[in-house]
Amino acid sequence: MIGEKNRGWYVAATTLDFERSGVARYASNQRALEELAELARETQVNGRPLAEDPVIRNRIAGLYVSNEAGRSIAYNVGWMQSHGLVPNREASVSKMMGSEISQKIRELGMRIAGLYGTLDKGSKWAYFDGRLGLEWMDSISLTIRGGTSEIQRNIIATRGLGLPRG
Repeated sequence: MIGEKNRGWYVAATTLDFERSGVARYASNQRALEELAELARETQVNGRPLAEDPVIRNRIAGLYVSNEAGRSIAYNVGWMQSHGLVPNREASVSKMMGSEISQKIRELGMRIAGLYGTLDKGSKWAYFDGRLGLEWMDSISLTIRGGTSEIQRNIIATRGLGLPRG
């Protein structure tokens, strides 16, 4: 038997806290941000690179800053785990931020690429060997699996801030 009798849910919930650290998600987001910047530099709108558009530059920079902040939280979760601490609210913050940032990065990539973003590997017009569309579709599930963003917010509210359930 793992844990105490009739306390299986607590064992499962603690296991999820360890699963949610999300360091790998932030590394994947970093690669996607670099590709997004490349896409913005190469995409022309009215004869000018899209990267010259201040709105696009600000969105990419904002996503970069958010990803770096999330990566720091993920490293803190790892530190807590290595010191025998259970990072329940911290892991929820890391999981929620990483998955939502991932979605925003891929969504912006798809907006820039347009229908070309949906092309599969092997197409000469596919962006990033066909990964853009696949990663965009996968990013949608990131805010569901391992606990939805809404569940993560509830964990943060109740365990992190001591707010009542409701």
